[in-house]
Amino acid sequence: MAEYRKDAEAVARLTPEQYRVTQEAATERPGSGEYLRNRESGIYVDVVSGEPLFASSDKFEAHCGWPSFTKPIEAANVNERRDSTHGMIRTEVRSKHADSHLGHVFEDGPGDRGGLRYCINSAALRFVPRGEMEAEGYGDYLDQVEAGDE
Repeated sequence: MAEYRKDAEAVARLTPEQYRVTQEAATERPGSGEYLRNRESGIYVDVVSGEPLFASSDKFEAHCGWPSFTKPIEAANVNERRDSTHGMIRTEVRSKHADSHLGHVFEDGPGDRGGLRYCINSAALRFVPRGEMEAEGYGDYLDQVEAGDE
């Protein structure tokens, strides 16, 4: 099992936008995220720790301006907590090992896939294409990612 953690070097490598989102719980502008329109097969991992978070097979188009997923690839790597900022009650989603702010989860996702919408900032993620998953140590998740254009 890989060891996922937050360290000073990883945080120092973040772009200003990645830092703002993951460390200061900011939100990237809607429609601006690198992975919003990504259709490749693979997994999305925490930009700080590398812990596996979401699979391309669970990504869907929610027309909300951010990448959306029906569920985490590894539920143990995602923490949820109450967020009452900005005058509303929401459920914030953070990575377990790096404690990176990822986004929020809402109950308006596809009903036939559990009904949840994990609305996630691209700046909190790094995408690992299916063809590189084994080499990068994510081979255990290949069965959760559709084979497709690699």
